[in-house]
Amino acid sequence: MFDYSKLNPAFAKLSKPAQRAMINAEIYTAQDLARHCRAEVAALHGIGPSAFPVLESALAASGLRFKADDRPRTLKPPLQ
Repeated sequence: MFDYSKLNPAFAKLSKPAQRAMINAEIYTAQDLARHCRAEVAALHGIGPSAFPVLESALAASGLRFKADDRPRTLKPPLQ
């Protein structure tokens, strides 16, 4: 079972698969999200193009943005 209460309230606008992807990657707040580049987040299973306006809005509301990084790294291996 996933504890959605840990997520930033702005992330509630994301689909449930996207919310689960954030929880699996231990990204609960805009500050957590800002530690990752767009490519890293896009690589998460459950995150699609429609998630990015929500994520970017949450970052902007906190005065943050995605980390600039050319080389994505794996956040966590997929659950099997």
